[in-house]
Amino acid sequence: MKIAFTASKSDAAQTALKTLVKVLTPVLPAQADVIVALGGDGFMLRTLQANIGTGKKIYGMNCGTVGFLMNTFHPDDLLERIGRAETHQFYPLHMQATTQDGDLHESFAFNEVALFRQTHQAAKIAIYVDAVERLSELVCDGVMLATPAGSSAYNHSAYGPILPLGAGALALTPISPFRPRRWRGAVLPREA
Repeated sequence: MKIAFTASKSDAAQTALKTLVKVLTPVLPAQADVIVALGGDGFMLRTLQANIGTGKKIYGMNCGTVGFLMNTFHPDDLLERIGRAETHQFYPLHMQATTQDGDLHESFAFNEVALFRQTHQAAKIAIYVDAVERLSELVCDGVMLATPAGSSAYNHSAYGPILPLGAGALALTPISPFRPRRWRGAVLPREA
């Protein structure tokens, strides 16, 4: 198994990288079967983003704070642990947004996409799911759509649900909702 390493700039990740290259000889990411990401959840998400379409497997080891998406860092028996690792297929969101000027912006997100108000006044947002209006007016600071990989971060801070990684669902979560006050969002199928 050919391994490539990538590490965040944190001291812990850089120390982990130095430890691992003493044990295993890395290859370039283009030549690797597996890319080992050393850092926190944010670094893992950036590594996934950087490798969209490559078919590379990513194995994360926590050298950050939370590590919801990461495995515990241990330099011992890394190849065996990678071989035994439970795999998850991540489905990034494909966001398309049109500005008031008509400019189209597109991006992929493994965690969440969010729509925020841009004035000092609350936003008034209509919610459509599969072209069907589900909420005619949400008065709030914004709304986000989170994947299972992103559900434990900003989504959870906004009182959205934490979704298991293999759930096949998305969390639609309002940001600081004012009306309807009791609407806490929805769990949608991934295909919605």
